[in-house]
Amino acid sequence: MSHRRGRILFGSVLTAALLTTHVTAQPSAAPSVGEGLYLSQCSYCHGKDGEGGRGATLARPTLRHAADQAALRAVIGRGIAGTDMPGTRLSEAELEQVADHVRRLGRRTPPPQPGNPTRGEQAYQTKGTCARCHTIDGRGGSFGPDLTDIGAARSPAYLRASVVDPGVDVARGFVFIRAVTKMGDRITGGRVNEDTFSVQVRDAGGIVHSLWKAELSEMRVEPGTSPMPSYRGAFSDTELDDLVAYLSGLRGTP
Repeated sequence: MSHRRGRILFGSVLTAALLTTHVTAQPSAAPSVGEGLYLSQCSYCHGKDGEGGRGATLARPTLRHAADQAALRAVIGRGIAGTDMPGTRLSEAELEQVADHVRRLGRRTPPPQPGNPTRGEQAYQTKGTCARCHTIDGRGGSFGPDLTDIGAARSPAYLRASVVDPGVDVARGFVFIRAVTKMGDRITGGRVNEDTFSVQVRDAGGIVHSLWKAELSEMRVEPGTSPMPSYRGAFSDTELDDLVAYLSGLRGTP
């Protein structure tokens, strides 16, 4: 092979390599308008890919509060009363674009979750003694949040974190009260109601105490405090997987 021909061949190979490298290094496509709005305004609660968190999991084909596109736009725009889901000030066009993106998230195949829900229910009822404080389908205690549809409202990762570290994110509206009467009685529990002169507190046994503030020597209001103990170490990793699998399947009445 002549030197000239070798130089030409080497140059051709080098050029091809540079072109290939250039193509590979191309940046990924910019997010759509809907995706950008979702990431900036929705992903904090619902997760980057709709996997959920303190907000509902959106990476599923059917959404409980949004059976169709019009209902989904309404939920995004107005929020859901009585929940952590707020409304927005997006335009109609922006609402449509975010709704389109959420629908795309719902077409993704969710990753498989470990755990056996049957064993998880047994752990819930026995080792966890969760039913003493929580209600499912009208059965159980009333001290803690109702879990009837917790699987539709929270992601598996959020549920697992709530079991091992309950104080990370206390249920909306829950206010913990510590009160001491002038007679020396101590009452702790969740606030049921409060006005200028009185406060009603539900203790861990489900008993509601109606207290006159004038008869209290001390009252501490502790929003953001959870009376639920951590189950870190109480359950093995396998038992936690089972418990989360059970809770994730609680979707309430369709």
